[in-house]
Amino acid sequence: MKKYLAEMVGTMVLTLLGCGTAVSLNCGSDIASVVGTAMAFGLAVVAMAYAIGGVSGCHINPAITLGCLLSKRISGKDAAMYMIFQVIGAVIGSAILFALTSYDQAQAGGTLTGANSCGAHGLVAGLIAEIVLTCIFVLVVLGATDEKKGAGNFAGLAIGLSLILIHLVGIHYTGTSVNPARSIGPALFQGGQAISELWVFIVGPFAGAAIAAGIWKIIGSEE
Repeated sequence: MKKYLAEMVGTMVLTLLGCGTAVSLNCGSDIASVVGTAMAFGLAVVAMAYAIGGVSGCHINPAITLGCLLSKRISGKDAAMYMIFQVIGAVIGSAILFALTSYDQAQAGGTLTGANSCGAHGLVAGLIAEIVLTCIFVLVVLGATDEKKGAGNFAGLAIGLSLILIHLVGIHYTGTSVNPARSIGPALFQGGQAISELWVFIVGPFAGAAIAAGIWKIIGSEE
């Protein structure tokens, strides 16, 4: 249960700080807001990696959990519970952000939760972006955390920095998810388009994670 609660807290922090920065900086309005949002997500992962990594491994992302499951680093039961508590954490983080931005929402006539959207680029482009970027991200995670070939104590830093780079690329197309929980939480409060397009941010990351696990099995296996 401690592992599951750690995943819940970690995902809550990631969602609140990452999406909260996107809202505060009005992400996408200028280059500085994009860079700031990308750094927020990456630094949140670094912080949580060193805070709860020793407890749960700090997945805080169902796509990473799926990658670990397919790589036989976690049991099916733990994987399912991790995902459930990650979504719960994302919902809690989104609820806090929703409460913080309630005044702004009233003024703007909409919600401000940092929800993902394919926007003008369309669902196909969004799906491709999420598959490819999640594949890269999960591959970094699997490689950096490998017991024999990994980065050891620097794994959290490597993973966080890679997430910054991934956001710098992906924000333009989807707002960058690469994390189903991070998308589900804000979408529940955003509603509308965020809900209708939510499948992209679930299917895409899971597909990317599965591909990453396959790639790592080929290039990282002792066989």
